[in-house]
Amino acid sequence: MTDTTTNDTLTELGDAQAVDAPAHGVDITDTAIGKVKSLLAQEGRDDLRLRIAVQPGGCSGLIYQLFFDERTLDDDVSVDFDGVGVVVDKMSVPYLSGATIDFEDTIQKQGFTIDNPNAGGSCACGDSFN
Repeated sequence: MTDTTTNDTLTELGDAQAVDAPAHGVDITDTAIGKVKSLLAQEGRDDLRLRIAVQPGGCSGLIYQLFFDERTLDDDVSVDFDGVGVVVDKMSVPYLSGATIDFEDTIQKQGFTIDNPNAGGSCACGDSFN
């Protein structure tokens, strides 16, 4: 009986973890969520979502596109993070699964950053990857 209870508990925990995982696999830090909310408040818009996409280009072959978008396309995958919608198009999902969006505000750098474990390498400018 102990084994059955343990297995049931593991199944329940596994199901709970699967529900909590973002559908597109992209995560966003609390710092980035705060910055997005601040920017949207400055714009006076509550109908925009943060869209992240991967496009061909750059020195290394692929570049990130990160922008506010009011559109929702048929194949988009959207996840809400504390009131901030993060949208990824279907074609970009495999390239971005596991990536984390952050915001840095230091003397050396200010802006959104993307930590992507799928990137095999990047160029010196840091704007493109392969």
